[in-house]
Amino acid sequence: MEYVMQAHLQEGSSPSDEHPRVEYWHIAHIRETTALCGRELDPSAPKQSTDAWGTDGSQPFCHTCGALYLRQVP
Repeated sequence: MEYVMQAHLQEGSSPSDEHPRVEYWHIAHIRETTALCGRELDPSAPKQSTDAWGTDGSQPFCHTCGALYLRQVP
């Protein structure tokens, strides 16, 4: 199954902002809008490859999503 990292933006920030402010990066199945932790995500929020998980580019990340992702990826 393929996954994507998707942003949960800070209050007052919008996906249309030039530099949206990320509250947390979550992990979701590539075609879903619910993160592994259960949070509903805005489908227009910024996304990035899970290759960034564990790097500075994925900070701050959702620890629950990270733990569940590690359990699902072989």
